[in-house]
Amino acid sequence: MNTEPLVPEQGDPACPVTRCLSMIGGKWKPVILFMVTNGVNRFGAMQRAAPGCTKQMLTKQLREMEADGLLHREIFAEIPPRVEYSLTDKGRSLLPVIGAMRAWGEANA
Repeated sequence: MNTEPLVPEQGDPACPVTRCLSMIGGKWKPVILFMVTNGVNRFGAMQRAAPGCTKQMLTKQLREMEADGLLHREIFAEIPPRVEYSLTDKGRSLLPVIGAMRAWGEANA
């Protein structure tokens, strides 16, 4: 008989749902994944596309997603410097999840 608790302890890294939410949870991470998927891959364009997200929050979320291996950050040696974000293979594996979130949101608007 399985005696695992039905509700994992908060922050339990062994729980797959907790692990997923630590990578894409919050207000802006799914939005960022959606933007990058649709060609909005530069910081300024992301700021314009998500006006409610502060510069500090966008920077924080992008850094976390890069550290989690969801986004790749490429710096181009130009003046002024240009930075572009792209999905990694791990980030692309989340597209069905983001697509399901979008479909659910449209169906329940």
